[in-house]
Amino acid sequence: MESMTYPALQPFSEREHHRATKSVMVVVFWIIAALLVLAAHRTVEPLSTAGAVGAKVGAIVVAAYAYIRLTARRATLDHALSVGVVWVVFDVAAEMITAKAVGHDWFELIGSPAHPAVRDLLLVTWIAAPALFARYRSV
Repeated sequence: MESMTYPALQPFSEREHHRATKSVMVVVFWIIAALLVLAAHRTVEPLSTAGAVGAKVGAIVVAAYAYIRLTARRATLDHALSVGVVWVVFDVAAEMITAKAVGHDWFELIGSPAHPAVRDLLLVTWIAAPALFARYRSV
């Protein structure tokens, strides 16, 4: 009887994933980023507004790095920017749903309109953070 040899399994980050798997990972890493942003808002905001903004930006960048490193190592710039846009859409939807549920404005993920510079910084960070780690150009 012949022995069968199996090719070494590629790490998860090196595999080509099905579209559904990619979509699930985008959602999972957005949830991680959102929870980190909320944690920064709850813990750092009472101490320092500027520190909270830095912590939120850092949380988003860390989640984006983890997404690219662990699930999409061969991500193109187009893919990474698309992920960022999807994350912003999720942010807006989450804030609208939460505001409706709690009965008042809720701006923890993308910042308050009362502070447009902070809001703009957070929006740009949500969109651009995954693109910071994309290594490949689309052809």
